[in-house]
Amino acid sequence: MPQYGPQPVERELPTEEAHDLLALVRDLVQREIEPTAGEDEAAERFPRDTFALLSRSGLLGLPYPEEYGGGDQPYAVYLQVLEELAGGRLTVGLGTSVHVLSCHGLAAFGTKEQQAEHLPGMLGGGLLGAYCLSEPTSGSDAASLRTRAVRDGGDWVLDGTKAWISHAGLADFYTVFARTGGEGAHGITAFLVPGDADGLSAAPPERKMGLKGSPTGQVHLDGVRVSDARRIGEEGQGFAIALAALDSGRLGMAACAVGLAQAALDEALGYATGREQFGHPIADFQGLRFMLADMATQIEAGRALYLRAARLRDAGKPFSQEAAMAKLFCTDAAMRVTTDAVQVLGGYGYTADFPVERYMREAKVLQIVEGTNQIQRMVIARHLAGPESAR
Repeated sequence: MPQYGPQPVERELPTEEAHDLLALVRDLVQREIEPTAGEDEAAERFPRDTFALLSRSGLLGLPYPEEYGGGDQPYAVYLQVLEELAGGRLTVGLGTSVHVLSCHGLAAFGTKEQQAEHLPGMLGGGLLGAYCLSEPTSGSDAASLRTRAVRDGGDWVLDGTKAWISHAGLADFYTVFARTGGEGAHGITAFLVPGDADGLSAAPPERKMGLKGSPTGQVHLDGVRVSDARRIGEEGQGFAIALAALDSGRLGMAACAVGLAQAALDEALGYATGREQFGHPIADFQGLRFMLADMATQIEAGRALYLRAARLRDAGKPFSQEAAMAKLFCTDAAMRVTTDAVQVLGGYGYTADFPVERYMREAKVLQIVEGTNQIQRMVIARHLAGPESAR
């Protein structure tokens, strides 16, 4: 007989090792993350112990080279791991994506000496990272950032404020973008700043609609001194480094969105097949069945879209347009699916006794982070029709 209700997701994995990896992740999520996710979010508990476990398990550096403590996994495999983590608790999935994003600059643009010194601790040594690009006055217009780095002998002195930083005040290292030259994109340089650097501090976390277990706040840099050995890439190369990282980070948000939407669908299916009204399970009613069908279709389409972009990345081909498409579609789909999941549960869906109201609140931020979905549309249109005409 066919089985009804939530079904395990069939994964597209290239090797037996990848299958074993996903099985390990699913087991870890079911044992260590899911059972207390709702309680921990309500209490605004940051899962530092969980991130330490992920680090020991080799899950915080999956797409990076094995020689530096990474997992040497294709991005298409890493993103499916991320989807599983986000389905268990978005704070964990998003935090893993942020950490991987914060390692990208050094892994892709650092010198061999820098990579050998820092990457082992970042990828598998229990450290947690943060990515510092946005500022109070430069969100979508990141090239207008004002944080400044001034050379002083063999050091740089950083002054400014970063905003909307995940892991603010808790990270062990920050990838910071600061202005070292003139205005615009060409005057920005990237730096690897230790979390305990003198002059670095964090403001109290923002009070947010969702993701309450993941602290987001401002990071203040007041005369923070770092050596030139902690400069990532060439002077003035920082904005290109930031954009390269964001293309990959957008795929991370897409995978997180699909994981969250899948969790919402699973909850809605379980409820609909068990809840009876008018003498029948509510899953028998056509209006609700159509909602479930649409939810499942959006999830599968989103998963296919982010995996296609990941395969382009793995093949060394351009994937910026596809990453923007995946981030746009998957996060919009997550908002629709989680909203529909609340509707399926009716009044119960609006209560904190069921997780779908939390999923709906959490889905909203995915349409904003790593570039708003309006910015994704601009990126896609630029690839299709070229840059906007000068006015």
